[in-house]
Amino acid sequence: MTELLFRDDGYLRSCNARVIAADERGIMLDRTVFYAMGGGQPGDTGSLRLRSGREIAIVDTIKGASADEVIHVPAAGSTLLEPGTELVAEIDWERRHRLMRMHTCLHLLCAVVPGAVTGGQVADGRGRLDFDIPGSSLDKEAIASRLNALIAAAHPVGPRWITEEELAAQPELVRTMSVKPPVGSGRVRLMEIAGVDLQPCGGTHIRNTAEIGPVVVAKIENKGRQNRRVILALAE
Repeated sequence: MTELLFRDDGYLRSCNARVIAADERGIMLDRTVFYAMGGGQPGDTGSLRLRSGREIAIVDTIKGASADEVIHVPAAGSTLLEPGTELVAEIDWERRHRLMRMHTCLHLLCAVVPGAVTGGQVADGRGRLDFDIPGSSLDKEAIASRLNALIAAAHPVGPRWITEEELAAQPELVRTMSVKPPVGSGRVRLMEIAGVDLQPCGGTHIRNTAEIGPVVVAKIENKGRQNRRVILALAE
């Protein structure tokens, strides 16, 4: 079990940590700022800095057997660390911040485009959502205009928690058809864009939509009879 510091504060760039295990998959820490790949968002990259000054490059972060088991994948050829080793874990902040901006923008896209979400992916500076929408009714310029207006309106963004029973009573909160929120812990994390969007999400996000900056709709693709893919990109 790892203490997931990013869950409460996605702006933390580093933390003191201790190795609790290491194997062929990677390195596990008692606490971390590294987000593990999930929900369409890539895992963080960065480094683990030892007291000696030696650094181990982390090229990916993935989940283990449970949601709270975070595996930091070191660069090929790195020496595995012994349990108890103390270090500083530091993410590649510039990359993470771009992922946070795009992930939050995809939540705005959910509010702009009607229809259930059939798939999605966040990438560095780009992202996409697939919608269950028949025909070719989506207008590229109209979507871009509405997105940028919501971004410029500077809506606050933040998490809140509800019980699994409360989520079950409000099924409309779940927009994704293919991925359901994890259950079993008794509560579910929601991400709220004030007055715009509210849905379960475990990813990292910025604190205000204005921080996203301008975006463009790069492409709208037909991916089946009722599947429309909207691809976004950060404009700067």
